[in-house]
Amino acid sequence: MDKIKIIGGNQLNGKIYISGAKNAALPLICAGLLTDEPVTLTNMPILSDIKSLNALLTQLGTEIEEQDNKSGKHESKTYIYRTKKFSSLIAPYDYVRKMRASYYVLGPVLARVGHVELSLPGGCAIGARPMDIHLNSLEQMGAKIEIKNGYVVADAKGGLKGANIIFPKASVGATCNILMAATLAKGTTRIENAAKEPEIGDLIDLLIDMGAKIEGKNTSILTIEGVKTLHGATHAVISDRIEAGSYAIAAAITKGRIELVNAHAEHLQTPLNILRAMDIKVTEKPESIVIDARNALMQGQDIMTDYYPGFPTDLQAQFMALMTVVPGASLVTENIWENRFMHVPELMRMGANINVHGFASAIVRGVKRLSGAPVMATDLRASFALVLAGLAAEGETIVNRVYHLDRGYEKLEEKLRGVGADIERIKESD
Repeated sequence: MDKIKIIGGNQLNGKIYISGAKNAALPLICAGLLTDEPVTLTNMPILSDIKSLNALLTQLGTEIEEQDNKSGKHESKTYIYRTKKFSSLIAPYDYVRKMRASYYVLGPVLARVGHVELSLPGGCAIGARPMDIHLNSLEQMGAKIEIKNGYVVADAKGGLKGANIIFPKASVGATCNILMAATLAKGTTRIENAAKEPEIGDLIDLLIDMGAKIEGKNTSILTIEGVKTLHGATHAVISDRIEAGSYAIAAAITKGRIELVNAHAEHLQTPLNILRAMDIKVTEKPESIVIDARNALMQGQDIMTDYYPGFPTDLQAQFMALMTVVPGASLVTENIWENRFMHVPELMRMGANINVHGFASAIVRGVKRLSGAPVMATDLRASFALVLAGLAAEGETIVNRVYHLDRGYEKLEEKLRGVGADIERIKESD
């Protein structure tokens, strides 16, 4: 497996272009399954998760045309998806095990043709993330669902029907899945306690462009009036707020200045306010965010993850890495996923002072300097936290199992080198 080598201590300064959002792109891709017309997605990130989902859609019968785009130094992809008819209604284990977001095919395929078989999904090992909300909601819409041999087998031969659905928690995945399914259901579907993440708003924009009737964007109550068919559309993926937040922390942990081009501050207000509370200068521009920590007198801050617009769980590990090297104590509380402190032992190998209490909280006491060490990545966001720690550490850090990073961070080494990091990828054959 590839590794990443980092020589820490460099102050990072310059510009980083923020790519299209992985967490928006994945449900957008599956929205194309709702119609037999072409759906074109621009500003698509170049990530292994996109390749994995594209491979699954090809297995189902989707024709995919890929186009390369380059604007200055930034590259992106445009994909044109067309599923005239399904060659298979089975999403097999070999495809689905690579990424949890494969479950996004469930709602669209079931709504369009009335049957789908989905292997129970994989993804990051950050605790139990059951599909109960997805499946219970589809059953309320008239689907018959069984779990057989590790597969979800769903039938809705007479078509899905509108229903009043109340989510027990604001699940992003379930909101996207049921939202897509409801667009072709008979009658009106009302989703209460829907998640409000910007990626869901992005999906709603595409679905409306395809002819869906949806009200309640950016609120916890979504009302969808089903239509008989949807048509094709062209849509640009929003920028990745988690990537932007991750590189904002790179500026902070190296006491540098980075302009995050194509980042949108309105999607990151809670993390940005924490950086401001740490005396870091944050400048919001129409098409970028500037993070300037060169003269900041940073102090530890408490962090508590919550559903949007609260602090994102996908930035918890990265902020913890920052707190390991700033004066004072910080309490980090994880309210979304269990088992999401697997980066803690690896940070402690580098000299961090962290005490985990139970399953959901950790006290971080800042140290003067971390020391480079070989560390092991355990999941996507934890991987970036270890990269951040390596940037701030004295000496050499080797991050192993970096295939996690390739799932969610486009051209990470190139972007960090562009602002002054001493970082390189060591290929398995090297």
